[in-house]
Amino acid sequence: MTSKQRMLKTLNHQEPDRVPYDLTSTLVTGIHYKAYERLREYLGLPKRETRIFDLAQGLARVEDDMLDLLEVDTRGVLTGNPFGWELEVEQTPEYEQYKDVWGVVWRRPKPHGLYFDMVEHPLKGAGLDDLKHYDWPNPKDEHRLKGLKAEAEGLRDSGCLIVLGTVGMTVGLLQQFQFLMGYVDSYTALAADQALSSYMVQKLAELDMEFWEWAIPYLGDDIRVVIYADDFGIQTGPMISYEMFERYFKPWYSKIFSVIKKQRPDLYIFFHTCGSSRYIIPDLIASGVDIINPVQYTSKDMDPVSLKREFGRDVTFWGGGVDTQKILPRGSVLEVKDEVRRRIEDFAPGGGFVFNTVHNIQADVPPENIMAMWESLREHGVY
Repeated sequence: MTSKQRMLKTLNHQEPDRVPYDLTSTLVTGIHYKAYERLREYLGLPKRETRIFDLAQGLARVEDDMLDLLEVDTRGVLTGNPFGWELEVEQTPEYEQYKDVWGVVWRRPKPHGLYFDMVEHPLKGAGLDDLKHYDWPNPKDEHRLKGLKAEAEGLRDSGCLIVLGTVGMTVGLLQQFQFLMGYVDSYTALAADQALSSYMVQKLAELDMEFWEWAIPYLGDDIRVVIYADDFGIQTGPMISYEMFERYFKPWYSKIFSVIKKQRPDLYIFFHTCGSSRYIIPDLIASGVDIINPVQYTSKDMDPVSLKREFGRDVTFWGGGVDTQKILPRGSVLEVKDEVRRRIEDFAPGGGFVFNTVHNIQADVPPENIMAMWESLREHGVY
């Protein structure tokens, strides 16, 4: 069975020969460059200059030699930068920073900073008129997809399932709202300014729909999964109330995803939402979502057994293989292996489970634990 066959069988809720494994096909299933470099050394792979594909999160572009060695079943292709925008990282003695395509400023402290955090928001303090006159990015910029179809075609011989591993236009309706206005202003608006909030969410949704309507034909037939990300949960519960989700966000997801499915019914929609997100899973399923990630089972109301029982016939759980907050970075090898075994027992029956960690492998994870995770997957992930 090829990796692509294994993945498709899993996504169709059938049991393949073994649980498929994803590493670094998306910006939410990757590995921090520091953990990646230590893992390469641990595995005896040649030392190479590490390529970064997500600067803010510090994610490494994992090379083929490691992907082949670990028998990874996926490959990711990435959207590019819009016309006229180039990454420019400003250096000072205290930090390095850059401005993204939306005008959000990200900063990482020196000398030992691991991640970039937002420090400036272009629409902070803005009113409705400011939003109406904002210079919104062009969703039909051909440079975003330049060379992407050819890259996907070049991966055909890998025998793996090919994923569009970066978001298409926005980073999600709620997240982009937060990034543009800042967390305080965006939450205040959602609670107290319905006109501004409705305009913002609608504008972002329209940009997403324009992008997908135009972009789908450019993807080619090799890409089978597209990713959408929007965090609606935190560790201890929902990020916003269900009533707020229903008022502002729910109506737009069906419209966005119908644009994708109308043109390519064979595309699987991968939806990333961290934390305690159970409260919106039925609506995501109804809107056309096929895959839920990262399945943060240590959060409130995210018990893996009940998630599988309630939603396992309707969505694939992509992630949730091992906790990345405590067990993977600080557990013993035996603790990691045992945790992986339990999650496979929870999620794997009947298919519909792609193994990946709960979000990206972070910088502090030792290579011994990464390999313990992989070894346990190989031992217990056989159907």
